[in-house]
Amino acid sequence: MKKLWADLALILGLLLLAGGLYLALAARGEAGAWAVVRVESEVVARFRLDEDGTYPLNGGTNLLVIEDGTARIAEADCPDGLCVRQGRIRFRGQVVTCLPNRLTVTIEGGEDSGLDAVVG
Repeated sequence: MKKLWADLALILGLLLLAGGLYLALAARGEAGAWAVVRVESEVVARFRLDEDGTYPLNGGTNLLVIEDGTARIAEADCPDGLCVRQGRIRFRGQVVTCLPNRLTVTIEGGEDSGLDAVVG
């Protein structure tokens, strides 16, 4: 019985540690200011993340939805639909890619911390 309580305490401690690390790392991410759309590596549009809207892209092959400071591809005519399943992005450097349509949406802007890497 004593071993069971020790196991439960260890599991609870690890869960709390994992949750704390997740929150700490998520808080460090810099929220971006723009969703930059590229088709075949050329910038074709820039949308502010603080202005909600729905935008057809690439001649209507993809539908970009910006809401609550996030961007996502809501619809796509590609056969696999991976870009739709990639979900919402909001932090600088995050990318959603639709390979069949040669389209990427990248989060850019926001405050620059001036750091390229943290070595500990």
